[in-house]
Amino acid sequence: MGMSVLISATSTLLVVLSMPQTGAGAIEAVVPIKSVTSEQQGAVPPLPRPLLFPPHDPIPHHEEVLVIARDRGYAPDPIRALNAESFKITEAVDKAFVGPAAMAYQKVVPSPLRSGVHNFLYNLREPVVFVNFVLQHNIGKATETVGRFAINSVAGVAGIFDIAKRRPFKLPRRGNGFADTLGFYGIHPGPFLFLPLVGPTTVRDLIGGAVDRLVLPLALGHRVRSPAFVVPSAVLGALDHRSDFDETLHALHDGAVDPYANSRDFYLQRRQAEIDHLRGRPGTGNTSPMSERPKGPILLRGQVLAPTDGEAPRSDLK
Repeated sequence: MGMSVLISATSTLLVVLSMPQTGAGAIEAVVPIKSVTSEQQGAVPPLPRPLLFPPHDPIPHHEEVLVIARDRGYAPDPIRALNAESFKITEAVDKAFVGPAAMAYQKVVPSPLRSGVHNFLYNLREPVVFVNFVLQHNIGKATETVGRFAINSVAGVAGIFDIAKRRPFKLPRRGNGFADTLGFYGIHPGPFLFLPLVGPTTVRDLIGGAVDRLVLPLALGHRVRSPAFVVPSAVLGALDHRSDFDETLHALHDGAVDPYANSRDFYLQRRQAEIDHLRGRPGTGNTSPMSERPKGPILLRGQVLAPTDGEAPRSDLK
């Protein structure tokens, strides 16, 4: 046989036709063609057009792969059953005692006095805010925090009046803490926890809160540890916080399929939004401090939970 016959041995090749897609989701087929002999080169038929499977048709021998992006603030919930039970206990105590007491406090105590209590308690946290801004190398905001604390402690009568946020100072209250510092440096939250009577938290936030409590005696003196100060401030703080978040709690829980999941996601999203704000990232949720009630509708995993109508925001002493 001549060389042309020897060359006529054929083999099957797989050629991937990389043609542009002509429709959304169209997938190009792999088409087998045969090599040709040198005698047949002048009669090579045109290559077949790519076969396009419609988007809804299954692709033979392929499996679908679903990729889900994880939220930066995601915290695993390995003890969900125990957390859910703690949530139920806390809700029962809240409905029986804490909630009614907070609403009575809101109804009986005049708004100016409640605002004074609110401002006083949060003025005490300014040293913690200052220390954590320093740890985050944000000297500008650390300096502003010192200014806020000095102005409100003196001109604001121990912080009862929030003079610093007014003109000409315009120094707003900012939230910060060691839990935020840990998140700022990329420490993951760890498992989610719902502690009875305490509420939602994570391992990272528990550690951060413990460190924050060590800062206060160093900044304000050991008298803040005495029962004469701790007990009244704790009771007033609980009533102030619960009355301030009453509308938020109704929005999260009333008529919800899973109020526990709503509380968990709300807490984690707000914490991550606070950390994102400190790092200069666009927030995924409300950027007001976690200690303050959210301003505007609550955005929760695609839901918009509008708080129920209630008392107008306090403004007397702010």
